[in-house]
Amino acid sequence: MGRARYWTPLRVVLLLSIVVLALAWLGKSPCLQQYRDADGALALDWRNDRQYVAMCYSDTVPLYGVEGLADGGLPYRDAWFDGSAGGTGTDGSRTERYMEYPVLTGFFQWANAQLTDGWQWLAATLPLPTALDVVVYFDITAFWLALAWLAVCAAVYHLRPDRPWDAALVALSPLALVHVFTNFDALAVAAATGGLVALRGRRPVLAGALLGIGGALKLYPLLLLLPVLLVGLRRRDDGGLRTAIPVIASAVGTFVLVNLPVAVLWFRGWTEFFDLNRTRPADPDSIWFVISYFTGWAGFDGPLASGQVPVVLDTVVAVLLVVAFTALAVLALRAPHPPAVAELCFLAVAAFLLVNKVWSPQYSLWLVPLAVLALPRWRLLLAWMTIDALVWVPRMFQYVGVDDKGLPPDVFLATVVVRDAVVVTLCVLVVRTIRRRPAASPEADPLWPAVVPHRSPEPVPEAGPGR
Repeated sequence: MGRARYWTPLRVVLLLSIVVLALAWLGKSPCLQQYRDADGALALDWRNDRQYVAMCYSDTVPLYGVEGLADGGLPYRDAWFDGSAGGTGTDGSRTERYMEYPVLTGFFQWANAQLTDGWQWLAATLPLPTALDVVVYFDITAFWLALAWLAVCAAVYHLRPDRPWDAALVALSPLALVHVFTNFDALAVAAATGGLVALRGRRPVLAGALLGIGGALKLYPLLLLLPVLLVGLRRRDDGGLRTAIPVIASAVGTFVLVNLPVAVLWFRGWTEFFDLNRTRPADPDSIWFVISYFTGWAGFDGPLASGQVPVVLDTVVAVLLVVAFTALAVLALRAPHPPAVAELCFLAVAAFLLVNKVWSPQYSLWLVPLAVLALPRWRLLLAWMTIDALVWVPRMFQYVGVDDKGLPPDVFLATVVVRDAVVVTLCVLVVRTIRRRPAASPEADPLWPAVVPHRSPEPVPEAGPGR
């Protein structure tokens, strides 16, 4: 008697997440296999399209060598070159490139490369397990990404204390199983979700700082500032702007503070991320590529030369985002009851992904905690996450090629359409929830700090026949 339970809901959620993360690492492990080449040297075994056939591809592995991390290069200062061996393209040109990720993600990769060098140095003198540098680098990176996803699970748990088991949806997410180690997005998701925890805890400056850090990792957390502003405006009578303004100011200030030194010292390298996103054509995972493929349409800009900027497509995407965010503002400001921050955050990020020209597979991780917070319906969310995760299968096998028993692009693009349709359905359900919430609803937003005690609805006359 008097002893607290050891297996609390939070510990169970974290244990479930650890199991899923272990399985996620095992899913990537075929891409970490080694073999001895003709000269007897150890090499990474990506022969015969292993990374696609085994569906274990991770950006972490090729980026270690391509971006100069293996050679000690400093992100944003040191360039690398596109093309064949020696950095020379087929036409004899050399394309200078720099770290293509936001500042904190770039230095996260560099720090892990330094840890790899340190581990290999220790392994040369101590009885420590070792492998190829790139394998050690992947494992170190995966360790931090796993911790980040555990932080996401814990954050969702603390954001829904009345529904603690909803955090298990994040822990058991099929998207985490497939994509938590595909790229570095778990870091930004952890920062964004941590920002919501700080907001709930009446710490707006910290909330903004975490969102600004998230923006310096992957940019998308800055989208959450719009929902914060809209809820602040809607709750201005309760002092909502006194919460929203510090969050926004802190986020912008933190983002600038992190980026400014790099921009001043190595401006050309710092702009690489923005240049890449400006010049990229429609990605195969985007609705624009799907439409082009199935209709034969050449796209808004027509055939593009290498490096040519799709100006019209970029403009269309920007206009659609303005329209979507304007609609979000109208919804937030005219809804019968102030919407929850999580509901608007989910809609903002989903709208961005649906109309954007790029939807890399791991971007779907952005939606996982927001969907659980905004629409905690287990069967529906598990169905969506399963469908979204399964997009990975035809995506990998289309790279194998039909002649080598792969899949045609049609199968992959069809699954993209299904994925988009399900996300649109989730958005419709969230909008319907917001619009149908009664004006006198006593339900408080669990993510927004109550500046004044929540007011109970005024007594209403007994319902009559005409109500």
